Amino acid sequence: MTSRPSVLFVCVHNAGRSQMAAGYLTALAGGAIDVLSAGSEPKDQINPAAVAAMAEEGIDISANVPKILTTDAVRESDVVITMGCGDTCPIFPGKRYEDWELDDPAGQGVDAVRPIRDEIRARIEVLISELLPAS
Repeated sequence: MTSRPSVLFVCVHNAGRSQMAAGYLTALAGGAIDVLSAGSEPKDQINPAAVAAMAEEGIDISANVPKILTTDAVRESDVVITMGCGDTCPIFPGKRYEDWELDDPAGQGVDAVRPIRDEIRARIEVLISELLPAS
């Protein structure tokens, strides 16, 4: 790994789960981890319920734009975390991969998105503890 670990979050639309995960990691790691997110079939905008759920946590993801997954993004990342993209995610030897099984917030209201958000936060906290061991 480089001096700062890099993490890529991938879901199909890059509009909900991966955006919330990237928002949490950016906020909670305090700049100590490079954060990317992408989707295999990105939507035009972020899921409004995901934006609202993250705003409740004091994290603003409203200006984020869904991005297409590229092989360069995977190559540049130390850790690739997928969230329901199945076989559409490229696999490169030597990368650490995790597949987080999370419900898809697409088409859901904020009440349904909150538990997904909370599960993502718990996983992000574990990831930070693994990537940034206490010195």
